[in-house]
Amino acid sequence: MTENELLYTLALQHVPNIGDITAKRLISHCGTAEAVLKEKKRNLLKVDGIGSVILGGLFEANHLRVAEKEMAFIESNKIQVSYFKEASYPEKLKHCIDGPILLFQSGNINLKQQHIISIVGTRKITTNGIAFCEALVETLAPYSPVIVSGFAYGTDITAHKAAIKNNLQTVGCLAHGLNQMYPKVHKKYIADIEKNGGFFTDFWSSDTFDRNNFLKRNRIIAGLSEATIVIESAEKGGSLVTADIANSYNRDVFAVPGRTTDSQSMGCNNLIKHQKAHMLTTPLDIPYMLNWQLEEEKTTVVQKQLFVELDTTEKVIYSYLKENEKQQLDIIALNCNLPIFKVSSTLLNMELKGVVRPLPGKLFELI
Repeated sequence: MTENELLYTLALQHVPNIGDITAKRLISHCGTAEAVLKEKKRNLLKVDGIGSVILGGLFEANHLRVAEKEMAFIESNKIQVSYFKEASYPEKLKHCIDGPILLFQSGNINLKQQHIISIVGTRKITTNGIAFCEALVETLAPYSPVIVSGFAYGTDITAHKAAIKNNLQTVGCLAHGLNQMYPKVHKKYIADIEKNGGFFTDFWSSDTFDRNNFLKRNRIIAGLSEATIVIESAEKGGSLVTADIANSYNRDVFAVPGRTTDSQSMGCNNLIKHQKAHMLTTPLDIPYMLNWQLEEEKTTVVQKQLFVELDTTEKVIYSYLKENEKQQLDIIALNCNLPIFKVSSTLLNMELKGVVRPLPGKLFELI
């Protein structure tokens, strides 16, 4: 968009009582934000859902002056801006009625033709939660998904760090402008994230940090992704709000179950109990449920290779399947005395080598 278009869109965004839904409605009626701000009030009142209260502050002169200051910040800091009607705007977010009209970003984000998942959860993540999150990202790495989260303590930063470790693109959605970073202790991860990914926000540099912003931020986390995964959550928490938003967008939601006595599993268990999320017991549930395919699977029929080299764990699983034919993942893990996440990643490697193939119902068999 041109500088003039950006200026007027920022000015419209600054108007009190006009949120993203209303702004889109007005822009749709008038054509551009500039046309909205220059339109006569009596004509705008003809738009469905637009009343005098909403338009009360629309024609104040200070909107353009404030927008000019934000423009200066954007230009001096080389902030990338995506307008909701442009091709650069994230495709999945375009289908969200309350998606921001302007999205500010830093780094090197590329969401085109990518699998995108959001990983969220409690800030007080347990060691089990960390292990599952890390195993999840590692297992999904061959599918090259973009890992989206909120850059907060606990689950968020665990997901970002796991993505960095596995050379995956990761995106942090912020609850403040790009002139600050919360929490400050996470500043050390900024360079690694922006090298292969980056940050999104719809907040201005003039917006002061407020915990209430997290709820608004969560709609971007949910909207960017084809699926939202809740690793751990107490009975109440922001990750449950993100899950509800994802459901409202008709996106898949997954939750990792836990013991009924574990406080950090109550939220996940309730999501599953109320049928608001699929139960996620193994990382391989994600590609299976979302119908992801590896590039090799798209172009060729996987055939058993001769003289395939197997590591120690792969040999154990191979021998077990040879004796017992097709078996469920959980049963394989139990009888081979291996953790489920280790069996998940090992089976994926064996699948890539053309040794095993997955079947419906979490079953696996030798090829």
